[in-house]
Amino acid sequence: MNFDVELPNGTAAVSAEWAEASGRGTVVVAHGAGAGMEHPFLVGFTGALNAAGFSTLRFNFPYREQGRRMPGPAAHAIATWRAAVAQASSLDPDAALWAAGKSYGGRMASMGVAEGMGVDGLIYLGYPLHPPGRPEKLRADHLPAIAVPQLFIEGTNDPFIQPLSQFEQVLSTCADARVQWIEGGGHSFEVKGHKRAPEVVGASLAPLVVEFAAA
Repeated sequence: MNFDVELPNGTAAVSAEWAEASGRGTVVVAHGAGAGMEHPFLVGFTGALNAAGFSTLRFNFPYREQGRRMPGPAAHAIATWRAAVAQASSLDPDAALWAAGKSYGGRMASMGVAEGMGVDGLIYLGYPLHPPGRPEKLRADHLPAIAVPQLFIEGTNDPFIQPLSQFEQVLSTCADARVQWIEGGGHSFEVKGHKRAPEVVGASLAPLVVEFAAA
């Protein structure tokens, strides 16, 4: 399926994948900066959520649809998130709705919510707090403005959140934030010495989301 996004330079159609499940709510899922919605990690993650009774909507950002590798302006991503949430709401108007994203996709969702986008909660699959090795370049000023619950699923070895003490300090500024640690996990939740397919890794995170959504 596709849906339209109104951008400053015109209307863009983006690809999406809707999977309806048994009424526990809807999770809208965005990809990271370097991969699209068909990445096996996200396919495994959403498949496991579907099996647990959650409908899911995966979608692409416009830059992926246009064949570009690097994200465009943040405003374009936020507009896409708003359109994705509206699309999911139209598909199941009565469902509770959570916004989830891998790295960049989750950060863009958080910026949308800080600007008033309506969801019941946010789920980050590896929040990119700063570029690796650049802890002074924080991407967190907007997080205290978010009132809905936020779940941060994070690998303890993720270079985007080192030092962990800084990351935990940022979380302390949030209105309602909790973290689920993946011991030894990197930015894609890979664990040294434990080779697993990306779809298996993605699926393994779904129970944490189920627990969060049921709280």
